[in-house]
Amino acid sequence: MRHGQPKLVTTDKVSALDMEDWIEQYNRSEITHHPVPDASMQLAATAKVIVSSNAPRALTSVQALGLKPALVDALFCEAQLPYGHWKLPRLSPFTWAFILRVLWLCGYSRSVESAGTARMRASTAARRLQSLANEGPVLLLGHGFMNRMIAKQLVADGWVRQKRNGSQYWSATVYQYSGV
Repeated sequence: MRHGQPKLVTTDKVSALDMEDWIEQYNRSEITHHPVPDASMQLAATAKVIVSSNAPRALTSVQALGLKPALVDALFCEAQLPYGHWKLPRLSPFTWAFILRVLWLCGYSRSVESAGTARMRASTAARRLQSLANEGPVLLLGHGFMNRMIAKQLVADGWVRQKRNGSQYWSATVYQYSGV
């Protein structure tokens, strides 16, 4: 499950250089106090094992669901975004996030983990979740891009997507082992 909507300080236009501060603020943000969707509450109630990244937006999402995580680990944190060192153009942080994510996928990582390193981390995270699934249904409160990377590894390991309700905040995808 993806975390709830983060509280963001600014959405004014910024430079690629300003994205360093914006990314830091985003990584420290908790979630807004909007109600948790019923579908998310119902799905969360079916989990036996609760797992969360250690990012504040994931941890406050677990709290909003009324749950306590059995495991909190940076392994499940979002794939890091690089930032640029140029002052123009000035764009919305969300536009920069998209551009920087594409650049990251193409090999631009500057001082953050590379896409290859993030894929290895996602593979390790998937193995950890699979191990925890021996105890019953697992709910991971994580992040959009890393959740997709983990999902790709789960599918490669024989897990099948049962249902998916989008990629927005509070969205979730359910996987079940196919036994193949």
